Amino acid sequence: MTAQRARGIRRTALALLAASALLSGCGVIPGGTGGSPGPVVVMTWAPVDTNGTNKPGMLAMAQVYEKYVNARGGIGGRKLKVLTCNERDDSAAVRDCARQASDAGAVAVVGSYSERGGDFISALQTLGIPYLGGFGITEDEFQSLMSYPVNGGMPALLAGSGRQLADLCRNVTLVRPDSTTGDQYPAFLDAGLKAGGEKAAKDLPTPDDATDYTQAAATAVGDDKPSSCVSAVLGDHTPTFFDSLRRTGDSAPKVRLSSVLGSVEQSVVDATGGASSPLENAYVTGWYPVSSDPKWNEMKAAVTKYAFDDDRIDVADPGEQTTWIAYTVLTKVVQAMGDKAVTPVSLQNALDHTTRLSTGGLTPELGWTDADLKGVPQYARLVDSKVTYQVIRDGRLVAARPGFIDLGTTLKSTDLS
Repeated sequence: MTAQRARGIRRTALALLAASALLSGCGVIPGGTGGSPGPVVVMTWAPVDTNGTNKPGMLAMAQVYEKYVNARGGIGGRKLKVLTCNERDDSAAVRDCARQASDAGAVAVVGSYSERGGDFISALQTLGIPYLGGFGITEDEFQSLMSYPVNGGMPALLAGSGRQLADLCRNVTLVRPDSTTGDQYPAFLDAGLKAGGEKAAKDLPTPDDATDYTQAAATAVGDDKPSSCVSAVLGDHTPTFFDSLRRTGDSAPKVRLSSVLGSVEQSVVDATGGASSPLENAYVTGWYPVSSDPKWNEMKAAVTKYAFDDDRIDVADPGEQTTWIAYTVLTKVVQAMGDKAVTPVSLQNALDHTTRLSTGGLTPELGWTDADLKGVPQYARLVDSKVTYQVIRDGRLVAARPGFIDLGTTLKSTDLS
């Protein structure tokens, strides 16, 4: 080989390396081999300071996880870099968050909350960024091939709630948001009721940003019989509804109360009186074990160490719990990739081939292969059909029944026509 040809080969090789670096958006391909691998960049978004449901604790939990995993050496030797964005419950804002993630070289959006599913999913699909571990509030999260849910979303919660209430109530009223998202709720609750041999619930759509629900509460209570149940699923405004319900008569309502985690959690019980709360004896359906379960100890220790005085974080909130689980999944999947470059495409490919991934008992084993999909109509990406049953006793959310309850058959039979 001539010296001139050798120099030409070296120049060509250097040009290819430079092009690769430019395409990756930084000096070294993220997670690649050779030199110091770049950080694994991800984003978490959630609404903050809106009139609807707010989840600032999810942003804070993502920052806790960044400190936690980097203190342990990062992810397979790579540092984790977490970006956060307030999606403001606004279509333009969540699309802007997606663009910010792309501009920063993010390989995924992780552990996030948004009710603007159609907007952010279309943006992420255009940008080629996977969505790992969304809260599960929108139908879009369970349809896009770019989405990798870690829970059964609202379908599982509502079907589970209906099945739980079927053993307790003769008549059920569902108080839910008067919105496109809320329009899906009755079908899943009714599927659970039907599975338990009960009739469909009375549907009571109402604004999810109201400051008073007196009229809705009076309608929901009806003739106030102990054999009737009221299930309220209004996100952050559920406590406002229950406060209006408490004031509907001269004495406490006789109807049984129920909800789902995300609309009711321990902080809501504490704020409404603890053991004297109108929610005492209410039934709640969740995705995960109760917050007092030792399986959450690692998360709690991380919060204590890295965010002890951050009052945005509630370790009993399913939003924060979902973020922790999503980042746990991210860590395990990236570690399994070894020295392979971590890009949106390679991460999506790794997720597509992930199955039987353990979250330490916080969820059933997870995976997104064809064999893991549950076959739920219009929710093709749903891979976790299990829930937990909880009840409020002596002012505390405790397990009403041990372990997970599988709603797979019920969900597949849901009539969404």
